[in-house]
Amino acid sequence: MKAPRTQSLRREFAGAPIGGSRLRYLPLGGLGEVGINMWALEWDKQVLVVDAGLMFPQEDMLGIDLVLPDISYLLDRGRNVLGIFLSHGHEDHIGGLPFVLKKLNVPVYGTRLTLGLVKPKLKEHRILREAELREVRVGDTVQLGPFRVETVAVCHSIPDAVALAIQTPVGRVVYTSDFKLDPAPPDGHPTDMDRFRRLGDEGVQLLLSDSTNSERSGRSGSERDLHAPFERIFGAAPGRIVVANFASNIHRIQHLVRMAVQFERKVAVVGRSLQTNFKTARELGFLKVPEGLTVQLENADKVPPSKLLLLTAGSQGEPMSALARFAAQRHPMVNVLRGDWVVISARPIPGNERMVHQTVNNLYRHGAHVFYSEVGQVHVTGHAQRDELREMIDAVRPRHFIPVHGEYRQLYQHADIAREAGIDKDRILVLEDGETAELDGESMQRGDKIGTGLVFVDGLGVGDVEQVVLRDRRHLAEDGILVVTLVLDRDTGTVRAGPELVSRGVIEPELSAKLMSDARRSVTESIAKFAETHADINLLKEAIHDSVSKTVYKQTRRRPMVIPVITEI
Repeated sequence: MKAPRTQSLRREFAGAPIGGSRLRYLPLGGLGEVGINMWALEWDKQVLVVDAGLMFPQEDMLGIDLVLPDISYLLDRGRNVLGIFLSHGHEDHIGGLPFVLKKLNVPVYGTRLTLGLVKPKLKEHRILREAELREVRVGDTVQLGPFRVETVAVCHSIPDAVALAIQTPVGRVVYTSDFKLDPAPPDGHPTDMDRFRRLGDEGVQLLLSDSTNSERSGRSGSERDLHAPFERIFGAAPGRIVVANFASNIHRIQHLVRMAVQFERKVAVVGRSLQTNFKTARELGFLKVPEGLTVQLENADKVPPSKLLLLTAGSQGEPMSALARFAAQRHPMVNVLRGDWVVISARPIPGNERMVHQTVNNLYRHGAHVFYSEVGQVHVTGHAQRDELREMIDAVRPRHFIPVHGEYRQLYQHADIAREAGIDKDRILVLEDGETAELDGESMQRGDKIGTGLVFVDGLGVGDVEQVVLRDRRHLAEDGILVVTLVLDRDTGTVRAGPELVSRGVIEPELSAKLMSDARRSVTESIAKFAETHADINLLKEAIHDSVSKTVYKQTRRRPMVIPVITEI
């Protein structure tokens, strides 16, 4: 399928851009993984940034709290970052913003709810006063340097979500952001397909579209499809009902509030992130909660169990989340009780399945009745599936296509949908973070790769934990550590004290007498060779490391981290 040759299309694509410049599309995060969505357009060193998300750590990221995209490319002195446009208020699109603004204090544009959810984050990081937040409404147009950005309404699992139609010197770029085609959404604001079709009529140079559900056939369904399952649960539950979902899924929270009213249950909110979002959405008018419906968490035990609904975050099984602690009976205020009915109203993000299942196991162990993605129709996705993705492509009719948001297989599947829709394969690029695309008035091609990666937040440290540190943590977790200490005479090379060996996580001490004896002997032999050659102390450490590692592996088939500590006197 070729883009229609209307007069406006010919006018938009006519000729090469002035001065031979090319528009650069720069994916900084979200292409190759689920989360950390962030990208930019660059024209003649002027840069428009879209979204600034985060990702929660995967299982092998030991000790890591959050994962952010690397923005070092944007910090180059030769570039002028004009601003950051936020598409909606989910963590994978706004969660990294406080960390970005600490290094790049530029104007931030977003809809009312999106900025409302951003403000508590900036306040927590003590940068709210310095931040320049500019509210936009659906349908508004903002000029930023060579870019004219229009917001287009899309339906997602959070209100006030928008797509972006960005007019550039080489044509229009349309970014769907996260979307679905629900004809009757809870807030009455469906995806504005009429506007997308008009954009297609006017001519679209590049479409960037959400790939999260590109592997799933059919359509995503409506939030209203959950009403009957929720009614059955609320009507039959003998005691407390506990529902876990994403803290920013305001549509789902509103649905549950209505169910609580219908079945005369009080509502208590568990978890700091959910409490913050609940309060913000209520204050801004995006969440309608009758007066007297909610109770403070500390007073929840005064409500009869059959009259209580607990709303909690932690649907992804995060170890420190409210639901995980509730399930393990480690929460300071409310814990799972026999007879609770627990609903996990979310689908596990890829990589989180084991943590979610562990939470479900703990809930069952303590006598709860659990509904989750594999048991009961308790979740409807907020992302378009294959039929809807095809409908979006048919509406926009882009000249070029790049799938975004997802792991590589999801991007690839979305590219297949675009090919089926008639877009020539030479006009489709499947990219990962750092792999750029360049566009002029007629063509798109791969550009130079830019430096990107994952930035790890560990406690108060941001970026001070590198992959080598994670590798060491995994090494310690899997094989333990063995420390060799000794005191050496600087002049003669003789041992004044030691060698002493201390092991942790290698083998039980009572079983390791022979192993420690053999390891100590290997150290002594290495020292003897050192005394003969008077080699550098660093070479001695290396020799001790190698000899001890070889001895331990020979007897145990394990490779602990061996650290020689030598003091010279």
